[in-house]
Amino acid sequence: MLQELLELLYPPACIACAKVMPVRAPFCETCDLAVERLPTSRCRTCAEPGSFPGDTCPRCRTSPPPFSRAWAPFAHEGPVARAIHRFKYEDHPELAPTLAELLASECRQFLAQAPGLLVALPLHNRRFRERKYDQAQLLAGGLAQATGREAPVGLLSRARETRRQVGLSEAERAHNVAGAFTASPSVAGQDILLVDDVLTTGATVRAAAIALREAGATRVEILTLARAFSLT
Repeated sequence: MLQELLELLYPPACIACAKVMPVRAPFCETCDLAVERLPTSRCRTCAEPGSFPGDTCPRCRTSPPPFSRAWAPFAHEGPVARAIHRFKYEDHPELAPTLAELLASECRQFLAQAPGLLVALPLHNRRFRERKYDQAQLLAGGLAQATGREAPVGLLSRARETRRQVGLSEAERAHNVAGAFTASPSVAGQDILLVDDVLTTGATVRAAAIALREAGATRVEILTLARAFSLT
């Protein structure tokens, strides 16, 4: 009865376009048909879409990342990009459980071999106060609940505030986040799965992975909802 009442008060809606639906599902039929999954041709380390010699993109070949591998089920396009934007910037933290369940269902094979300890890429305290929630922590918490993992808070923090990465060049992105994170000594000896919403050039997750490795983490892997096409 409680579930029926909740669905009456808050009917199922598409996470991308907010269209009310007769049954609970992540996307409406129109948006579901437009969802773009990550292409099978991609960098074996950072999941950059494209065909590369040795399955390694120029970025990872020139500067091997401090993480073992990264993965995302979707391209950062269309309905998935709209859903992430609503979740992250339009005050819709209630989308976290649906997005986490979607991530869990789409990444079963990856998660079967991934670390069990989830660490969210954190917001700076000021940005958290503005937004009132940390979307990556909500996503990590939902993923932990869906997969039986742990997602403790406080293992990784922002040591300083950074500019938003949107609109910055690749070099500017790397400089912007260099040294921006600190990790708790509790990560020493741990394998870590770092969770965020979108992976673009990888500058932010590289900086976070460096902090985790410097604190003693033995292995860091990356999982995001979406992967942007960042190499032309």
